Amino acid sequence: MLSSPLVNDRLGWLSDYPFTRLATLLSEITPRANVEPVIMSVGEPQHAPPALIDEILRTKSHLWGKYPPVAGTPEFRASAGGWLNRRYGLPAGMIDAEKTILPVAGTREALFLTALLAVPESKAGQRPAVLLPNPFYAAYEGAAVMAGGEAVFLTTTRETGFLPDLDTLSPELLERTALFYLCTPSNPQGAVAGRSYLERAIGLARRHGFVLAVDECYAEIYDREPPTGVLEVAATTGGDLSNLLVFHSLSKRSNAAGLRSGFVAGGPDLIALFSRLRSYSIAGTPLPALAAAAALWDDDEHVVENRALYRAKFDAAQSALEGRFGFYRPAGGFFLWLDVGDGEDATVRLWRDGGIKVLPGAYLTRPDADGVNRGSSFIRIALVHDAATIAEACTRISKIL
Repeated sequence: MLSSPLVNDRLGWLSDYPFTRLATLLSEITPRANVEPVIMSVGEPQHAPPALIDEILRTKSHLWGKYPPVAGTPEFRASAGGWLNRRYGLPAGMIDAEKTILPVAGTREALFLTALLAVPESKAGQRPAVLLPNPFYAAYEGAAVMAGGEAVFLTTTRETGFLPDLDTLSPELLERTALFYLCTPSNPQGAVAGRSYLERAIGLARRHGFVLAVDECYAEIYDREPPTGVLEVAATTGGDLSNLLVFHSLSKRSNAAGLRSGFVAGGPDLIALFSRLRSYSIAGTPLPALAAAAALWDDDEHVVENRALYRAKFDAAQSALEGRFGFYRPAGGFFLWLDVGDGEDATVRLWRDGGIKVLPGAYLTRPDADGVNRGSSFIRIALVHDAATIAEACTRISKIL
């Protein structure tokens, strides 16, 4: 008699990935034949990536046969560091390209590995806590679970400024906290953490001995003011990078999701441990891709053009949806977080009657301590198509709902 193999039972604690749940929800529904489907469920940029990617991949094609080092190339690290210095006005010497920057295969991989890096067997004699915003990026929860931590979901609503309320964190919770995932601009609400908020979060991390992991992958997509970065705040307090990791990617900034290139920056001790962990778990980014990525970090002009395209799309969405579903114009990112009463029902109706595919808010949230899932009335819409398509799709949404 054959016995099934034993597997890691933590896998059973994971909920289905949001897009798996969405596929199941819509599996037996066919949109009306007379509408052109518009996929607004996935945050996959539809703008053309800069042409320099193709040029550099061709000129560096002889490097495909080489194993890339986990630490990447000096050129990549210098370009990433140069961009951080330009973007955030960092003082000379704060970023050491050799010790404080590590290339990663997109931020999802790095954010997941962060929990394996930061979560010990126990903290303060208890199961370590991993704090994450609610709604959240699914990789945060998966990382917390697989690292053996307790995922603690922090409500983010209009009343909290769509950011976790730091005042609600008890001393007991903070003492056993190993890791705090913070996304700014946030996904899906587009909220930006200000300087005072980030100063306080840094202070809590250092006072209570946990890692503050700041996901800034939407930092270059903003409506009016450039979002404050956590490194920018750290610079004003002496440039200390202890307890900090910050994540950036080219997926949104440069419409290069398929390049799978980003980086993590932070304290030298954490980056050294991160590099050690990646040496065992992840293959390095291919050298041609690193060369293309370095060129993208060196170029800011295409980012300005990209941002203008997103502003036009928010103009279009605002014209169609303002005054309905709690619409507001987010400070950053490219999502709308709309209150439609019942997110799953609205998702089914939009796909069936309008060929519009969105994501139910409940697939990005968990119930709060009172048992209420405050995301269940929402849908998330990704404004990744051209402005004309966005205008037409949002008009459909308004009519159907």
